[in-house]
Amino acid sequence: MSQKLPINGWLNLNKPLGITSAKAVAIVKRNLHPLKIGHAGTLDPLASGVLPLALGEATKTMQFCMDTDKEYEFTVKWGEATATLDSEGEVIQRSDVRPTQRQILEILPQFTGQISQSPPAYSAIKINGQRAYDLARQGVEVQMKLRQIQIYELALISDDVETATFRVSCGKGTYIRSLARDIAAALNTLAHVTVLTRTKVGKFSINDAILLENIDKTIYKDTLSGVLLPVDTVLDDIQVLEFTPEEAVRLRYGQKILIQNLSQYSGIPLSDVFIAKCGGVPVAICESGDGIIKPLRVFNL
Repeated sequence: MSQKLPINGWLNLNKPLGITSAKAVAIVKRNLHPLKIGHAGTLDPLASGVLPLALGEATKTMQFCMDTDKEYEFTVKWGEATATLDSEGEVIQRSDVRPTQRQILEILPQFTGQISQSPPAYSAIKINGQRAYDLARQGVEVQMKLRQIQIYELALISDDVETATFRVSCGKGTYIRSLARDIAAALNTLAHVTVLTRTKVGKFSINDAILLENIDKTIYKDTLSGVLLPVDTVLDDIQVLEFTPEEAVRLRYGQKILIQNLSQYSGIPLSDVFIAKCGGVPVAICESGDGIIKPLRVFNL
């Protein structure tokens, strides 16, 4: 058994088609042997693209990555609805209606801003403790609750008679398969997703992503030079406060600190949640309130 290594940081992985996110994580784990590893935001086997991986101490910042905005490109096939809303499921309904480019462009404004969306029955959402897709596969009729999602931009990239390709920038919790279904409904037809690529997750872009097939190359395995991003990569938008070495030790031991006793405090109001650093190195994600600073997650760096 290989020795696990203290690798701390983020990898911007380009997940290929045909494997689960868990499988992609397992491949990276087998090659790099980090002490801990996790992924921020699942991609289905039929989806490819950006899958941010947190290694070591970076796993303590995963929630901040999962809550960020995302961007996708997806292609739909008109005239066929499937059970899963993608090409994996069987066709359950057909339509002869094929929308024109003008018709598509006219309805897109309906799908920008805050909109209501019903997640797919074949999804990982839990219903009474069970995954929706498990219930759906058992033939149980699944009632999915409407949820509010945010669509920042939705654009038509290309189209022909049978298909259309879109780019969407959206907030967390958006299901692209549901979006495709609802776009088709607004055009009085049916559709399902045939191609889905996630091109951005927060600051992670597909332009800088590492191909999974390259993860076992020596440059990555031995040094990770140029590809391992800092632990605090996903914390760039969070307030930062510098602490002295003595104060940093207290935070690392989980001790609270009075704000008025901070040597570096200049009177600027602190955010509810901020990152504490010492000499530029992340010490802890902290919470402030009632004149007290409390460490929430401590980094061992």
